[in-house]
Amino acid sequence: MNILVTGANGQLGNGMRLVSKDSKDNYIFTDVAELDITDARAVSRMVSDNDINVIVNCAAYTNVDKAESDAEFAEILNAKAVRNLADAVRANGGTLIHVSTDYVFGGSKGNTPRTEDEPANPTGVYGLTKLHGEQEIERSGVKALIFRTAWLYSEFGRNFVKTMLSLTSTKPELKVVFDQCGTPTYALDLAAAIFDIIENRKFEGNEGIYHYSNEGVCSWYDFTRMIAEYAGNTSCDIRPCHSDEFPSPVVRPSYSVLDKTKYKSTFGMTVPYWTDSLKVCLKNLKENEA
Repeated sequence: MNILVTGANGQLGNGMRLVSKDSKDNYIFTDVAELDITDARAVSRMVSDNDINVIVNCAAYTNVDKAESDAEFAEILNAKAVRNLADAVRANGGTLIHVSTDYVFGGSKGNTPRTEDEPANPTGVYGLTKLHGEQEIERSGVKALIFRTAWLYSEFGRNFVKTMLSLTSTKPELKVVFDQCGTPTYALDLAAAIFDIIENRKFEGNEGIYHYSNEGVCSWYDFTRMIAEYAGNTSCDIRPCHSDEFPSPVVRPSYSVLDKTKYKSTFGMTVPYWTDSLKVCLKNLKENEA
């Protein structure tokens, strides 16, 4: 089977490279240099020329703040390009696996984990364009699995864990918001979940929207405390603060814990606890520095 992975130089794309290295299937990894997914003709040629059976779309416009002033391009990459992928793989009789976000739930609804069938209510351009991507998939009629995830981090690229590692090792004190709660997600865990579904052909007959993040819940403050503790950065005084101390053009979700019951029951899988996965990531980062 031939699998196309877009956005292959990002966190999840790099995770897919690692988990699929010994696969029996043929994985083709592309980023913008190899394939511009905003070009419908280029996408169609790539899919038909390589007889693509599954597309894993890891590409997205993810700069939440910048999207507010760059709405047109965010819409192109997060919605229109998604439709290009959906149309191309549908024409080839294949399946699209697409990654979406907890930001489709922008408004507050208390502290109950979000389920897949809840109405979306994004409060910013990023969440809105990602929701539009989901809607384009539905309108296309393609066979698809959509995975909403949250707070993604890894050994690759720029992310919260790597930023906090640097700050807590160099600053005497640090303020981090405690009034936004969710669940950190290790990109390699999500990549492994997607890989298992492809490798064992579990995508067949299981189309729909699924939530995937690591287990548990924390605030950004708690997350930072654990990053510093596990890394041994004990000299930094980490203090909790309110979100309004860090003005942003976007109202971020105050509680966006994702309910993973559907994923676990459908695919018969367990999900790692967030602190366990954080330790794995930090261990890998340390080994890579050696």
